[in-house]
Amino acid sequence: MPRHYNKSGKRKNIDISENGGQALLGTSLKSQLISTIAPIVRSPLNHLNTHLANPFIPIVFFLAGVTYDTLTLSRIDRLFDNLILLLYLSILGTLVVLTGRLQFGMIPSPPQESGWSALHCIEWARPHLTKALQFFLGGLFSAYTIFYFQSSSLTTSSIFLAIIILLLIANEWFRHRLSSIKLLVCLYTMVVFSFFTFFLPVLTGWMNTWIFLLGASLSAIVIWKVVKLIFEGIESQSSWDPFLTFLPALGLIASLSGLYFLNWIPPVPLSLKFGGVYQHVEKSKNDYHLTFHDGSWYQVFKQSEDRVFTDQPVYCFTSVFAPITLQTTVYHHWQYRQDKTKTKFSSTDRIPISISGGRERGYRSYTVKQRLDPGEWRVDVETEDGRIIGRVNFLATPKHDESQETRTIIF
Repeated sequence: MPRHYNKSGKRKNIDISENGGQALLGTSLKSQLISTIAPIVRSPLNHLNTHLANPFIPIVFFLAGVTYDTLTLSRIDRLFDNLILLLYLSILGTLVVLTGRLQFGMIPSPPQESGWSALHCIEWARPHLTKALQFFLGGLFSAYTIFYFQSSSLTTSSIFLAIIILLLIANEWFRHRLSSIKLLVCLYTMVVFSFFTFFLPVLTGWMNTWIFLLGASLSAIVIWKVVKLIFEGIESQSSWDPFLTFLPALGLIASLSGLYFLNWIPPVPLSLKFGGVYQHVEKSKNDYHLTFHDGSWYQVFKQSEDRVFTDQPVYCFTSVFAPITLQTTVYHHWQYRQDKTKTKFSSTDRIPISISGGRERGYRSYTVKQRLDPGEWRVDVETEDGRIIGRVNFLATPKHDESQETRTIIF
């Protein structure tokens, strides 16, 4: 044991074998442990960084998002599916805020000493933020493509679907432009707006203009909050900068609302599962028996009439999917034109049908019309505000072929 003397000359013993020794030993072991573990941790991270630098990785991220949603999304009213989309939106919003604050230098660099913290994680993730943004944007746009495709028809309502698909494809080319805060905010506006458009009717069970406007308003509130979080605490910026960043997003919401009033947005969450015209429709217990004229030998997939006769009644049968909570009215809108030289169809009947949601294969119903005029006919399945869920086309002719065999399917 070391010997020390105080000023009075008396010997003073200092014991470093326990407390002091343990402290020195603990510090030594900690340093050895860090020096041993650090290379083990850094090695796979460096290996991962090398792979992430591959130019094909963004395409892999893009396809991964599309494939995952295609395989997992089923029903638009399924709770798990909507929770996934909400999680995607939350993470994407966080990434947008993080990207903006990093650009403005509002997130400090991590300390130099060893160890990991939130700042170290952000610093490590910083080169890969663009890939993460692509993944979640691709996932959301692919999900919306699936849902909106189910509700669209080859009419003006497919224009909004075309915009979604275009953004889904163009997401790959946004890779070098995702550093633009205004572009990021606009893309985030698009995915938030698209989500509220179908989620609020699923949640409330109502589907009308007021619910749509509520979704547009909520979208504006969410985007404004994201912009405020990006600029929070930045003293060097003008007080107008948050508003100028928000302004393009607000214009986008206004433009999309205009598409709604032009009936250019598909009527999600409704979708036409099945539709056709028949010679006869009969309900037996819980099934519908649909009778139509059999086609030629090569028409193996024919399931309804493509040509009817003016001297017989014509039945239009449809099955419209709606979420469990939704009860609404759809319409069978019968329209006619004599020949193709007259480009515009004239309306003959618009028959209301009250439907209830929840059935996997849709709510089944039919309308019937007699004494059709010869020419081209179509039946638009519409919402109350005139948005087209689906369309059935057929031709009416005066000639009746009695020798043609009929076939019946059960739906």
